[in-house]
Parts: sequence; structure tokens; C-alpha cells
Amino acid sequence: MAEHGKKYQDAAKLVDRTRLYPPEEALDLVRETSTVRFDATVEAHLRLGVDPRHADQMVRGTVVLPHGTGKVVRVAVFAQGDKAQEALRAGADEVGADDLVKKIEAGWLEFDVALATPDLMGQVGRLGRILGRRGLMPNPKAGTITFDLERAIGEVKAGRVEYKVDKSGIIHVAFGRQSFETSALVENLATLVDAVNRARPAGAKGKYLK
Repeated sequence: MAEHGKKYQDAAKLVDRTRLYPPEEALDLVRETSTVRFDATVEAHLRLGVDPRHADQMVRGTVVLPHGTGKVVRVAVFAQGDKAQEALRAGADEVGADDLVKKIEAGWLEFDVALATPDLMGQVGRLGRILGRRGLMPNPKAGTITFDLERAIGEVKAGRVEYKVDKSGIIHVAFGRQSFETSALVENLATLVDAVNRARPAGAKGKYLK
């Protein structure tokens, strides 16, 4: 097994693996232990007491982080007519209908979130194989199929993130950057955890947030 480098070893010495840190201390350590030169993403990994193989124990939703994620989000919107104009006014980076579908079919994928109005999902459905495996397919549970494009685009640009429990019962979400103030990271984390707690499914038994 390859040995870790000196920077990693020095950083590891700052962390006491025998204790649980309160959020403020843990997020201070994020800055102290970083060994990279770029503005690293900070992630939360929440282990839940659910079995996602059962439909009544699936945990999924969206939440708007008060301080955003630190990432510039590129939004593509499938809309036509007045709704296309609404999307452009709201700050969408790419807007179209059948033309946008064909552009993506040809290989264009320069966006992070896709939104669609319900009336265009018949056309967007053709992209299931392309967008589905990248987690970009519009979905009503994620709030990405909607006629209220102004609100949806505003939330996505402001820092709306989607969370979804994986097959092992864990939620993985990026909630900020290393350069954020600790207080901002704490608020983002608290907002995320609160949303996940409120999304507790009826089928969950015993301890929910492990």
C-alpha cells in the first residue's frame, strides 16, 4: 500500500479520531487540514437508518442553502413561447425546445442543472439515456419540472441542492467551499440537516439520522 505524503500526515495529526467534533470545530479543521491549492468543496455524508430498497423509506428532496454552494451553476431550460422568455429573464444559460433536445443529442452537455416545463417532457423524454445516467434528467420530486421557472432558476442559482439517499442509506451533498466563513458553513449544514430530518419517511423505524 502506498504511504501518504508528509502534507497528509501533518494534517492527519490535527484530527483526533477518538472524539466527535461539534460542527464549528469540525469546520475549522476543514481549513486547517486542507492540503490543496484550490478552493476545495466541503461535503456532508449523512448515514440514515433507512432501507432505500423500500419505496416508503426513500429520502429525496431539495433545499436552498442560505449561503449557496460557492459554485457557478449553469442552467439549461426546456421551454417555449412565453415560458422561454421567462427563463431567459430569470438568468437561464440555455433555453430551447426541440432545438435544445437535438443539441444535447448531438453531444452538447455544458450545463449543471436541467429544468423543463411539464408540456415539453414528451420531447425531453428522448434524452432519458443521456441525461439519466448523469443525474440531469428533470424530475418533479427534485422540483426541476415546473411552470414556475423564475422561482426555480432563482433557487438553483442561489444555491439549491438536491439530496437523495443512495442504495447504502447514505446522503452525499456538497454544501460549500473551504473559503467560506465557518459560520456560513455551519448555517448551510444546519439547513441541510434540518431539511433531511423533515423529509423523514413514514416507513423509517428506529434511529433515523445516525
